[in-house]
Amino acid sequence: MAIAAAANENLAHISNVLIYSAMAVYTLAFLAHIAEWVFGSRSAVGRTAAAITTEAGTARGTAGGASAQAAQGGGSTAVLERPKVVTRSAAGRRDVPDGPGAAGTSEKGDVYGRIAVSLTVLSFLLHAGSVLTRALSVQRAPWGNMYEFSTTFGMTVVGVYLGLLAFKKNVRWLGLPLTTTILLDLGLAVSVLYTESDQLVPALHSYWLWIHVSTAILCGAAFWVGACSTLLFLFRDGYEARLVEGRTGAGLRRYLDELPQDRKYARFKAKLALRTDNPMSRLPAAATLDKLGYRINATVFPLWTFTIIAGAIWAEAAWGRYWGWDPKEVWSFITWVAYACFLHARATAGWKGRKAAYIALAAFGCYIFNYYGVNIFVTGKHSYAGV
Repeated sequence: MAIAAAANENLAHISNVLIYSAMAVYTLAFLAHIAEWVFGSRSAVGRTAAAITTEAGTARGTAGGASAQAAQGGGSTAVLERPKVVTRSAAGRRDVPDGPGAAGTSEKGDVYGRIAVSLTVLSFLLHAGSVLTRALSVQRAPWGNMYEFSTTFGMTVVGVYLGLLAFKKNVRWLGLPLTTTILLDLGLAVSVLYTESDQLVPALHSYWLWIHVSTAILCGAAFWVGACSTLLFLFRDGYEARLVEGRTGAGLRRYLDELPQDRKYARFKAKLALRTDNPMSRLPAAATLDKLGYRINATVFPLWTFTIIAGAIWAEAAWGRYWGWDPKEVWSFITWVAYACFLHARATAGWKGRKAAYIALAAFGCYIFNYYGVNIFVTGKHSYAGV
């Protein structure tokens, strides 16, 4: 039987230094992304609204011309066309083009965006160095407790984001929520979840640790991207609905002026919309965000299924049973069911769009609770959090 090696304190210290260095650079990237949004074009809302107004005016002009021609016909018999039935299109299906991105049409904003991406790459390298040296300090997989899982999870999320950028995907708008999430994740890891570098409990000494936990981390990182895209889809979809109704910009201000003072909630929503119209106009179209979230969740779902199966196989090897209704097992299955419901709803008429998006967000909430809630507040056979 192999004897576990003692922790290398020097490498563990280097890992800590690198993670704090990564957090410092992530902060700079966060500030650069804020500058990108601030210096972004402020004319995007006006341009899109003007385009829709022009189209509506053209349609009215065409109808007016037809009426005039009929009137000039005198006693002749006019053949009237069947009027078109106008209905509200499904969520995310309004043929609204993608926004110009976080930087809009501003060259200065684009420069800050490029700087932010460069800083994110640097912080990712520091972050990866921290995870690697942590693993080398104990010569095992660097996800044996909640601190290590959190740092590796954050690194994987950034890796997925940078991978999408490398494949020329238009996802730079994810930069600001990404750096915000990573700073919160690492801040919680180093301040609350931190555990000294040490060896694992005997039950975790298995090659399944590399397989089962690594796939869980990868799934979580991809689910985060899908959840973020889905959440922004809901905001963008609401913006596009108001855009079609003419309740953006000056139209929204007129609507706000006409609202009675006693309708406080409606006035609050209108004021909030006024402040968010500009960033919403620079996001991809609702249909694009909806498609991105669906494709990511649909792609990762089979891997999450494998994660649960691999965990059951490991449980049989470690505890002599495949399933024991342990809290972690139960919530992993609940998460699987929630994502299965989302995929089913996404393919069901009447459930596409916002309804399916709510299910997707609930499913990601199950994943997050399975990690933080079950590990911290519930006792079970998976209680290896180290906190």
